[in-house]
Amino acid sequence: MGGKLFKDFSFFSAILTFFILIGIFSVLFSYAKESMHEFGFDFLYNEVWEADEDDIGGIFGGFIPIIGTLLSTLIAMVIATPLAMGIAIFLTEIASSKLVAPVSVAIELLAAIPSIIYGMWGLFYFAPIVQEYIGGDGVGLLTAGIVLAIMIIPFMSAITRDAMNTAPLVLKESAYAMGATKFEVIKDVVMPYARGGIIGSIILALGRALGETMAVAFLIGSVMSIPSKITDPTTSIPVLLANNFAEAQDLEMSSMYYLALILFIVSLVIISVAKFYFLGKKVA
Repeated sequence: MGGKLFKDFSFFSAILTFFILIGIFSVLFSYAKESMHEFGFDFLYNEVWEADEDDIGGIFGGFIPIIGTLLSTLIAMVIATPLAMGIAIFLTEIASSKLVAPVSVAIELLAAIPSIIYGMWGLFYFAPIVQEYIGGDGVGLLTAGIVLAIMIIPFMSAITRDAMNTAPLVLKESAYAMGATKFEVIKDVVMPYARGGIIGSIILALGRALGETMAVAFLIGSVMSIPSKITDPTTSIPVLLANNFAEAQDLEMSSMYYLALILFIVSLVIISVAKFYFLGKKVA
């Protein structure tokens, strides 16, 4: 009886998750239909976002926030991935037992900090450093990407660390007995064994980076322009939605749902491809 109840509950939970995804997509699609009918696929390439004075019409395009979202996420992933891998390797294979616990706690505490605090810290402390040593106005694509990288490092490193800890000790000892160096053991034994967890951590961090709002809103500049330099201000889909949603009406509101639908699809496609391709290759 207990086994059947548990099986039915597990099945219900899995199906519920599927229907939640369908429900989110349906709501976004239904509210975005007006904008989709008005602009079609040209919405993806249009750089203009201007409402009429009466707030019931205008010309809206999602190219700039789409590019801003992808570029800020790319910068964050390029910076965060090697750092997170290095932290995980240090904690599992290099650090002494006295260091592992405090460093692990410190990293996990970073994940508990609200994103708005990251945004405030980045704006008042980190942005002036970027302005002085790299250039630009301080706020811009690079600053947003760097702070976003700091935000996702704890998720990536913690999951990667746990995955590496599952590598059997006998495999590592056997490699050492055959004359392998620590680097070779990490590269040829630990990393391949933990590959599924490592990819999972990257996928989780990617999803967080794509949808981050408050910290990026403080730092990216919220300017509707294509950045010509990495330090230039621009905007992203979550930032545009957060800044304009309360005042939007009619066609602009529908266009914002169109943007939200695009972000939903982009996130789903990227994460699905990463999951089924890389993890599929691992299983195969």
